[in-house]
Amino acid sequence: MARWDPLHVADCDPDPMVQFARWFDEGAVMVDREAVALVTATPDGAPSARMVLLRHRDADSIGWYTNYESVKGRQLAKNPVAAVLWYCEPLGRQVRFEGPVAPMSAEESDDYFAQRPRGHQIGAHASHQSEPLASRAELEARVASLEAHYADRDVPRPANWGGYRLTPSLVEFWQQRADRLHDRVWYTRTGEGWRIERHYP
Repeated sequence: MARWDPLHVADCDPDPMVQFARWFDEGAVMVDREAVALVTATPDGAPSARMVLLRHRDADSIGWYTNYESVKGRQLAKNPVAAVLWYCEPLGRQVRFEGPVAPMSAEESDDYFAQRPRGHQIGAHASHQSEPLASRAELEARVASLEAHYADRDVPRPANWGGYRLTPSLVEFWQQRADRLHDRVWYTRTGEGWRIERHYP
């Protein structure tokens, strides 16, 4: 595969989630292909961006897991839409998703949490994410206390921690080309299907 293969509309799958699965598989050359930028916003439109890990993909949605009381969780509670950007530098590609966001079910969040390394599970309990912290020592003391508390049993999922899924209404595939004349293919949801069109770079 060439570094900057052309992207033709005719070569794109009619379903953007299938097209993304192709690119995601080809992105195995990346150091961490699950890293994505997640952008949320306040009700009045002030944006906030951060990197998260793309831990959910299916035929209709993508998703991630986090503390519901974090900045992103609080923003999504009041303004449940978001944008996600996946960037594959080795292949000169990026994919942009935009659409409504909803929490995953408790069962889905439980299943994922049970698969996490034990240290990650303890950390989810220990962190009051996005809140002020007096010192690193305070956090480490909370971790030690929780490790002792759960020493002989499974760590349950915190009630304020779980998954979100974004069901895209727009997906853009961007392929880097010479002289900044990039290929951009947009998928826009139209009822049960998708409209596919090329856009200027």
